[in-house]
Amino acid sequence: MENELKGKTKQEKEKKRGITAVTVSGYKSICSEQRIEVRPLTILAGANSSGKSSIIQPLLLLKQTLEASYDPGPLLLNGPNVKFTSADQLLCKNTTNGIDANLCIGIEVDAEESLSIALRSRVHKGFEIMQTTYFEKGKEPIVLRPEMKSEEITSLFPEIVDSFSKRGVADAEWRIERERCFLVLVMKWPSKKQETIEQLLRPLFRIFPTISVFEPQLRKIIHLPGIRGNPERTYPTTAVGSSYQGTFQDYVASIILNWQTESDQRLDVLSHALDRLGLTWKVLAKPINDTQVELHIGRLLRGRRGGARDTVSIADVGFGVSQTLPVLVALIAAEPGQLVYLEQPEIHLHPRAQIGLAEVLAEAAGRGVRVVAETHSSILLLAIQTLVAEGRLDADLIGLNWFTRDEDGITKIAKASLDESGAFGDWPEDFGSVALTIESRYLDAVDARHGKL
Repeated sequence: MENELKGKTKQEKEKKRGITAVTVSGYKSICSEQRIEVRPLTILAGANSSGKSSIIQPLLLLKQTLEASYDPGPLLLNGPNVKFTSADQLLCKNTTNGIDANLCIGIEVDAEESLSIALRSRVHKGFEIMQTTYFEKGKEPIVLRPEMKSEEITSLFPEIVDSFSKRGVADAEWRIERERCFLVLVMKWPSKKQETIEQLLRPLFRIFPTISVFEPQLRKIIHLPGIRGNPERTYPTTAVGSSYQGTFQDYVASIILNWQTESDQRLDVLSHALDRLGLTWKVLAKPINDTQVELHIGRLLRGRRGGARDTVSIADVGFGVSQTLPVLVALIAAEPGQLVYLEQPEIHLHPRAQIGLAEVLAEAAGRGVRVVAETHSSILLLAIQTLVAEGRLDADLIGLNWFTRDEDGITKIAKASLDESGAFGDWPEDFGSVALTIESRYLDAVDARHGKL
């Protein structure tokens, strides 16, 4: 029984693990290294084209590389999450040095382990991995490079080598090889069949943490782009699980149908969230056949007696519902530790609904979900500040990141935290000052017009 409880505790801990920081350099306008801490509610703000999406897109490149049905090389450039046709489209263009051909992506998990992947662009041949560096808190970093000799490798992993030596595999040759976007240990042993070696080798892949620690976190990322497609009459039936290949909006109808079939309480949470935003009081999934699902919502904003069947297709209501429903489902479906990346979650929403959305974001953060929201909404930010000031949201759960570009077009990130009253320090530019400026211009114009009459 004790071992069983320990096993459950370990599984629960693994389930709650999550990405806690991202580091990027050499990507688009992020030329020099920039780092953001991923808190349960991480806000990315700044002017258009300031580099907000560029801090997360490298993770999406890794995600779509891992999810491809074939080995696309170190990076799948043209995929469902990020689309490029050549490497120079994503590399930093420095006005002084021209195009920087190197890209570095860093991922930290639970503030204890991190992995840095350094890649180099080759002309018309995509990328190649130069090296990966693994850091574990309190230990020396481990650097892997493709050209490393067997002697170098064995000196880095004496415990692993010793373990295989005890199995009679002492004369093995160790190599570093690429597996998708990772570098992994590979053992070649000429005195036995390679099939037998690979059976021994599989557990080794799980010992070295590049795959066992970081791959699950990348695969679990939920990504909702700013353009989430037009509302449809029917949606394709998809699998429902804890990870979602590509972008998330394609799974929404099937998730709702699954909650409905299983009498899952999250369906009630979703209905309450839609009501809170003033969009509708009910959402209903109707299976048409084995491959298609219809989405219907309550025709009225509030439910009433006898109105359970008073629904309309989501294609026949305002655009805000179809654009916001995937956001709400993602936030409710996400597990503790899971990273949810939302591009402009407030798009097509009335200001009052944006205030309700802030509450849903706060609830997801309170459950331990790691929400990264890229936003242009001053109302959404102010609503989050208000929740902190009211004592309904812990200020420590929130990280603010303001993106700007200097005269050379290079992205810089200013970071801020909220205090207990929901206030933050000065940012390079303030949402509030923009609103005050246009209000002042309007009042001055009104005064001037009345002065001429």
